[in-house]
Amino acid sequence: MLKVSNLVVNYGQSEALHGISFAAQRNEAVAIMGRNGMGKTTLFKSLMGVLPLRSGSVEVDGVEVGKDESYRRVAKGIAYVPQGRMIFPTLTVQENIETGLENARVKKVPEEIYALFPVLWDMRRRKGGNLSGGQQQQLAIARALVTEPKVLLLDEPTEGIQPSIIKDIAKALNEIRKIRQITIVVSEQVLSFAMDVADRLFVIEGGRLVHESARADTDEAHIKQFLSV
Repeated sequence: MLKVSNLVVNYGQSEALHGISFAAQRNEAVAIMGRNGMGKTTLFKSLMGVLPLRSGSVEVDGVEVGKDESYRRVAKGIAYVPQGRMIFPTLTVQENIETGLENARVKKVPEEIYALFPVLWDMRRRKGGNLSGGQQQQLAIARALVTEPKVLLLDEPTEGIQPSIIKDIAKALNEIRKIRQITIVVSEQVLSFAMDVADRLFVIEGGRLVHESARADTDEAHIKQFLSV
């Protein structure tokens, strides 16, 4: 469903990603683990088209999207929840979710979205800026889901969120996969969350993928060494 091949991305004159390759199947979740500054957000921005590729390719469901602008990638099946959530603080919860329906056939928020995130139904008339960090994260995921993506990219979804809400988000992502059969790629520093949602874990270090393991075979102590400062 997602195939990334030899991705090279520059920041100015310096190379930030050095030939990254990985793939994720339909209905699979993978986690990209790593400390700050190792290339997680750069990778996600390049997958979404926010940063241009110097070389390499990105395929979604067999279709090359690596040269497309971001909005075209959305139309071809990628949705992106950026680090920091980026919701619209002055719009209501319902209006925030509706911004994701721009290209949808039906301009109504699907009931399953509110079933996944009941708190958003309760707060649908509240301004997005009045929600807690955890509620805003759920809102950002809901907004991404109404685009009916094949691949959902989540950049650091647990950042600044209390542990009980992290568990809720993990549960919702697992439920989404059951309902929608979509592919989820999450960048993360919280290992317990990655172990709750991901079938496979990668570690990124210095703009390269340096480790891959299936969840069942993951040596948590080994991964934690990569995550410790």
